[in-house]
Amino acid sequence: MVLLTMTAAIVEALGQVELPVEAEDGLPSLQDPAVGKPISHGQIIDLARALWSEGMKDRRLETLLLGCWVYIPPSPPKPEPSAEYKALMARLRHEEEERAYERMINPPPPAETAAQRRAQAFAAVNKAHKSDLGDDEVTYNDVHRQLMLILNFMLSILGTAATLWVVARWWSTPSRLFLTLGGSLLVGIAEVAVYSGYVWHLSEAKKKDTKFKEVKEVVQTWVVDNDNVKEKNVTSIEVLLKDGNEDTNATLRRRKKESL
Repeated sequence: MVLLTMTAAIVEALGQVELPVEAEDGLPSLQDPAVGKPISHGQIIDLARALWSEGMKDRRLETLLLGCWVYIPPSPPKPEPSAEYKALMARLRHEEEERAYERMINPPPPAETAAQRRAQAFAAVNKAHKSDLGDDEVTYNDVHRQLMLILNFMLSILGTAATLWVVARWWSTPSRLFLTLGGSLLVGIAEVAVYSGYVWHLSEAKKKDTKFKEVKEVVQTWVVDNDNVKEKNVTSIEVLLKDGNEDTNATLRRRKKESL
């Protein structure tokens, strides 16, 4: 059964007529009427009929229903928690306070995103070696040398092309063009051949230089004791160098490159 709320017109009408105030068949009680209290639709109809019989024809049903809302009963009060429940909640609050204090004095590390984890994993697997980084000065010198080499090639080719074009100015245009292109191509090939020979010569010299091994030898040692210098000949563990023309007292260490 849907109940409605009492309005000011209903409260005033209940004071003017007499209706049974006791609740019957589950109907709300009309004792002490007030705005907002529940009233059934049937009770409002009975009230309108009673007003009509009393001669109050201006108090019609639609006038009484004006401003009514569906009555929503208040929620029942919560039951009093038991002693065990109170003790459990007190213990949980105490544990949560301890955890909050622990997090305050020892904050956890910040959470990593998926992108950060992938970047760190890649960096851990592919660590950069010092040899991979190289020397900035050496790299700069190498790049500068390559740029100057390309510039020299371009200047040689362009200079040759310009010279041939000017020299053959009495020739026809196609002949001058083919002469210029041919001369430039020959100069470019010559430049590449000369540079390749230079690089090959450097590589061969480096290979020959690696065939020599530097051997170090201790020729003589001295033991100083109480301002008395005692000379002591020591046989070196490494290969001894013997040279009759060289004074052994002139130096303490000698170097010699032996072919492998």
